[in-house]
Amino acid sequence: MNIYVAEYKQKLTTPQKAVEKIKNGNTIVHGLSIAEPPALLAAIADRARSGDLRDIDIFSLLPQEHAARTVLAPDLSDCIQAYSWFVGTSDRALVKVGLNYFVPNYFHQIPRICRDFMEIDATVTTVSPMDKAGYFTFGTANDFTSTAARHCKMLIVEVNKNMPRVFGDSLLHISEVDAIVENNVPLLEMTPPEPKLEDDAIGKYVAEMVPDGATIQLGFGGIPNAITRYLGGHRDLGIHTEVFGPGMVDLIEKGVVTGRRKTIHSRKNVFTVAQGTNKTYEFMNDNPSMESYPVSYTNEPAVIAQNDNFISINSILEVDLLGQCNAEFLGGSQFSGTGGQLDFVRGAFNSRGGKSILAFYSTARNGEVSRIVPRFEMGTVVTTPRMDTHYLVTEHGVINLKGKSTRERALDIISIAHPNFRDSLLREAENMYLV
Repeated sequence: MNIYVAEYKQKLTTPQKAVEKIKNGNTIVHGLSIAEPPALLAAIADRARSGDLRDIDIFSLLPQEHAARTVLAPDLSDCIQAYSWFVGTSDRALVKVGLNYFVPNYFHQIPRICRDFMEIDATVTTVSPMDKAGYFTFGTANDFTSTAARHCKMLIVEVNKNMPRVFGDSLLHISEVDAIVENNVPLLEMTPPEPKLEDDAIGKYVAEMVPDGATIQLGFGGIPNAITRYLGGHRDLGIHTEVFGPGMVDLIEKGVVTGRRKTIHSRKNVFTVAQGTNKTYEFMNDNPSMESYPVSYTNEPAVIAQNDNFISINSILEVDLLGQCNAEFLGGSQFSGTGGQLDFVRGAFNSRGGKSILAFYSTARNGEVSRIVPRFEMGTVVTTPRMDTHYLVTEHGVINLKGKSTRERALDIISIAHPNFRDSLLREAENMYLV
């Protein structure tokens, strides 16, 4: 018998037994998004609900339904304190009422935080099946999970045959694992929202700014995914991204993305997180063109800048007349997080020939509210400072803020606002002595 198979069988157990060594007062980190381990999280929640486990700290990033139904359940808030590095639909309401706490961060720094500033008692995550050499892979979630896995006191993995096996710096050897459970449930699917009418104009504007041979980064969501539909006529694009998603699969299959002209990782599609549909995961599985790395590498601005003609495309919620951008704060509370936006904004601008693009719809609430505002409401968080903002795009145009005076910035920003709000914005700019 293969020695690794023997070790696997020795460490294989039930979810309930796997979490027995977790103690009161422990700190737990779990896999991000699609890599949430549902059986292990349920077992932890069951222990807490029975009164057998208390004073637990759990750290998540963009928690999904598995975490929401188990360790983030409101009835467990007296024995499980939840923390989030990026807020999503599953924990937004909890953060708003103080049942979950947001931890401010730049995404590329979280691995160092896990390594140098936290004492992690247990890491639990979903991995792909073990190969004949004794290696699992982190699949859709390398990010901080790989670092937490190697700097914790106890590593428990949930093996799922549906988790794609990926290349790059994603290998995890069985000798590093303390306990194994098997749970072959379907992976969560995250489908981008339906396109909006404004996407046509925004997509065309952005596509014109992307040269052939560029390396691109796209955030996840409606606008970034819609933009991929307008890149079909491009040639030899490359991918170095935080999130790998469905639109990128389409570009690769169409031959638009080849990676031939990438400065580093030639012909490879580099990512740290994947979110999408089963087609996305099947495409990734055992695909040598897909390389996953820790977010401390993929999102490190100095690494990003090594790619010539790097084009970063992300979304924001609002921008003020100074050029400050908010992508994470809404209605007086945390809506999402900084994530890797500023990582890529800075990395792209420092790339030779690079561009940082922040795209957004000019209005919200069916046109009733302008996303371009004179000034942010008191307490609003700035995601991208005005000194870093490069290109801004709405359905009404494209502007470049680099090298512009405060007067030029204000006028340019007003020019891409919805026409219904331009006059009032201009009056406010005058009151602020910007024009």
